[in-house]
Order: sequence, then C-alpha cells, then structure tokens
Amino acid sequence: MKTRHILFTTLILCSLSLVAQVKTEKWKIFELTLNGPTDGNPFTDVKLTGQFINASDTISVPGFYDGDGAYKIRFMPQKEGEWLYQTVSNVKKLDKKKGSFLCTSALKDNHGPVEVKNTYYFAYADGTPHNSFGTTCYGWVHQGDSLAEATIKTLSKGYFNKMRMCIFPKSYDWNHNDPKFYPFEGTPPKDWNFSRFNPAFFRNIEKRIKQLDSLGIQADLIVFHPYDRWGFSTMNRTTDDLYIDYIIARFAAYKNVWWSMANEYDFMKEKTLNDWNHYIERFAKNDKFHHLIGIHNGSIIFDHTNPYITHASIQGEDTYKAKEYRNKYKKPVVFDECRYEGNIPWSWGNLTAQSMTEKFWRGFTNGGFVGHGETYVTENPIKLPEVSSDVLWWSKGGNLKGESPERIKFLRKIIESAPPYLKPIPLFTWMPFSCIGIDHEFYLGYLNDAQPRSVVIDLPKDASYKVEIIDTWNMTIKPLEKVFTGRSLIELPAKPYIALRIVKQ
Repeated sequence: MKTRHILFTTLILCSLSLVAQVKTEKWKIFELTLNGPTDGNPFTDVKLTGQFINASDTISVPGFYDGDGAYKIRFMPQKEGEWLYQTVSNVKKLDKKKGSFLCTSALKDNHGPVEVKNTYYFAYADGTPHNSFGTTCYGWVHQGDSLAEATIKTLSKGYFNKMRMCIFPKSYDWNHNDPKFYPFEGTPPKDWNFSRFNPAFFRNIEKRIKQLDSLGIQADLIVFHPYDRWGFSTMNRTTDDLYIDYIIARFAAYKNVWWSMANEYDFMKEKTLNDWNHYIERFAKNDKFHHLIGIHNGSIIFDHTNPYITHASIQGEDTYKAKEYRNKYKKPVVFDECRYEGNIPWSWGNLTAQSMTEKFWRGFTNGGFVGHGETYVTENPIKLPEVSSDVLWWSKGGNLKGESPERIKFLRKIIESAPPYLKPIPLFTWMPFSCIGIDHEFYLGYLNDAQPRSVVIDLPKDASYKVEIIDTWNMTIKPLEKVFTGRSLIELPAKPYIALRIVKQ
C-alpha cells in the first residue's frame, strides 16, 4: 500500500512538472535570470553564456549584467519543441545551471524576424512579405514617458512599419535637451566610466522596442552617430566592441530589431573604413539570430557589396535610383532618408507633402523601399533651433503635422494588397515613368509629377487587362470600363501624381 502511494505521488508530481514547464512562443523571448556577484566590475570580469539545444541544433548566446546582482540570458527560439539549456561562466555561482523550456507555435500576429528574401526583398521568418515603410525619430526614446507615449499613439495609426532610432542620445538642432538616462556610469557631460554600463538606460530602450513590436513595427537601431556632445562618438575600438557586445546580448533576442551601424557614418571622422568593416563583421558573427545589418551614409555611400551587409541603406533624394542600386548591389534597397516633409530653414527638411509622397511612389515603383521624415516648426515668431521649444517628429517624435503620412499609408495598402515580390518592368514608352509588377499578370505604374491627358502602355497581346486610375494625392481609385490588350492608349485626368494599377482578367 505504501509503495502504491509513493508511485501515485510520483505520477502526480511528474504531471504537475509537465503542466508547469516554462513555455515560450516561437520567436518570442525566453529569459533566464541568475543572481551573481556585485563586486569588482561585473560588466567585464564576469563571462556568461547560455547553450541552448533542440535536437541537432545548438546555439550559444551571451549573457549580460543587468545591475543589482542580476545576470540575464535572452534567447529567441526559432524552432518548436523542447529546448534544453546550460550556462557556462567563469563564476561558479553562474556556471552549469541547467533547465528546459517548451517552444510553442507562433500565434497569428507573430511572423518572426525580418530577413532578406529572393535577393531584393524582405520577408518575415514565416514567409510573410515585409515591405518597408519607414520613418525616422532619432531621439524619441530619450524624451521621457509622456512624449514617448504620444509617439507610440501616433505610430498606432498604421502609417509605418519601421522606425529609425538612435541608441545613444543625440545633440543637434531641436534636440538640445539632456536625456533622461545615460548609457554609462559617470557624470555628464563627459566624465564616464566606459567599462560600466547603466542598465536603466538600456531597459528604457527595451521598453520602446517592445512597444514597437506590439504594433508590428521594426526597430532599426542606429548604433553610432556623429551628433554628440558627451564623447560617445569618439570612443576607442575597445570600448566600441564592449558596447556592441553588450547591446547584442541585450537586444538581439527581440525579433523586431535591425542593426544600423551608423547614421551618416562618413561624418564620424574618428572612425576609419577598417573600423566600420570590423563593427559590421562583429555584429554578423556575434548576433546568433542574424538580424538585418545596414549602414547609412552622409555624402559618401558605403560599399554595400560587403557580404555581411544585408541591405543597402541609402541617404539620397533620388529614390528613382532604386533600380540602379538594385542592379549594383544585388540586395534590397532602402532609401532611409530622402529629405523630410517640413518647413525648417535647412534644405534637407522643407519638402512639400506632395514631394515626400512622390518620393515614396517613385522609390517603390523602381523596386526599392522608402523612409519618411517630418520637420515642421510652428512657433511664431520663428526662433533659432537652439532656443526653439518646437517638438519635431524627426528629432523627438510626438505628433505628426504633415499631410504625407496618410498618402504613404494609402500606398502601403496598395503595395500590401498586390502580389508579393514585384520587379521593375518597362511598361511605359517613356523611361522616367516607372512600373513594378509580374509579367503578364500585374502592373503598378507611376507617372510622377507629369500631367498628360493620355499615356501609351505596352501590354501583352495574348491577354486582357483591367486598368484603374489611382490619384495618389487625393487617394482615389477609379476603374476604367474598357478592357485593354497590347499597345494601349489610356486616357488620364491631366493632373500630376497619377498611378495605374493593371490586372490580368
């Protein structure tokens, strides 16, 4: 009787153990927290990794110190089933800690991280196409909760699916305030202990990464930038490597992270091309989840043929050159900065809403992707940037004032409802007009700022096609009653910013 009781109890405990097993959704984060030493310098003295095993797959990821004696290891499972793990550390208290968790299937809105697909495109890990509609808010994470929450509320309206944002705080026009947190221990402006991080700074960024992920927005994290008064842009390579390893350990397990090596890398005169290639390779080799890697230029476009760079991140206003860059680099092309809609004195920040919208249409219909930015000042009388209290979207986030975001959202719906992986096609007889599509099946053409009364297009002769006239500014779509085939004359409303959507019947 006693033996049966022991057996029964054992079975109950085993069942409870199975029920209580930690579960982590595919592409979400499994986090292990351990208590360890606080003496010395835990950021440099303690080495900690986690080895994760699922059948024949073994992945080792770095741990990190999160302050107050807490050490963490974050892991993003990309395969369902049971994962076993064991820690490896030079500290006995942290070494050989074992356990397991169950990776469950991804839920409906969880598509995984974005990766390159079919050379020129992006897709999520589950195969869902990702068309990059980005925006830039360099310093939004450093402005405090009130403004950051206003930014999130604006982003929830669905204009964009990627956010360019700085990890380090930024010092520039309309952004002269000090950040709430600093990345290192020390005293501002420049008395830092570069070997000791401030975990609160990085927790704040993680909070924003998670908020973006909840909206389906990619966090394009800018690792370095030149707009600095605290000494973060002039750290030596040893310090840079320590910083890079720390952000990989902390951020790489978030599925919506992209790595942007720099904003305007060529304006950071203390760093050489050898430095940049070193940093790019370090991310590629140390990030075990293989997030996208890009590098953004000022005046000199980086050599995007570097095999560790996943996509071409371009600053340039000629978004129609997307087709040229596709052919040159054989990678996805993203115009992350093509000037901004706004009214500031600087020439890069005073596009009309029509011009910003046109840059999106020209970029996409030439096979690329485009990013938005906004720089409106509203103060009257106008003040110099260093004394202005205006909050510009490009610098701090908050609320959008321009008219292009709704038009960009309109384009996004059109692109996302089209067949995936559209390629440039010479539909028009005049080359400045651009078109993407699938031969014999689907065409999306754009006539820029021209205003013809009609246009000639060359459709296949062996099929019939329906044509829709899209007014990209007024956001209307008008189907034509006639069916077209072969060389066709399409009557137009003689106004600018017109597009054609053509679908095989």
